[in-house]
Amino acid sequence: MKQYILLVLLFVTLQTKAQTSEIFAPDSIALRGYDVVAFYTEGKAITGSDKFMYNWKNVKWLFASAEHLALFKANPANYEPQYGGYCAYGLARGYKAPTMADTWHIQENKLYFNYNQKVKTTWQKEQQRFIDSANRKWPEVKFQ
Repeated sequence: MKQYILLVLLFVTLQTKAQTSEIFAPDSIALRGYDVVAFYTEGKAITGSDKFMYNWKNVKWLFASAEHLALFKANPANYEPQYGGYCAYGLARGYKAPTMADTWHIQENKLYFNYNQKVKTTWQKEQQRFIDSANRKWPEVKFQ
């Protein structure tokens, strides 16, 4: 019983830490290890490598190549996803939600993600309204 309680406490602690991070970073790896530069340069989700890793905002960012790593290091703000990679639709509603790499979208040179394809479809119907709402709410929930 004592071990069970310790496991529950550990799980709650890890979940709380993950939710309070500014960046969506399961296991302290940004965006589940996807290369954020690739969304811009390759137009698709590409898994990064530990070989090309960079620590920024207290999480590890992985890249598919030395070139992508160099681009990110030169100006991380150019490639950082909006709302730290959390779901844009969820942020518009005032909460953080995890995301999937296949939901990515670039608008006005900004990278957005959503929880899943169904949520992305809803988000795209009134995208600008949701972005405006998420922009207002992000400072409130950024570190919650």
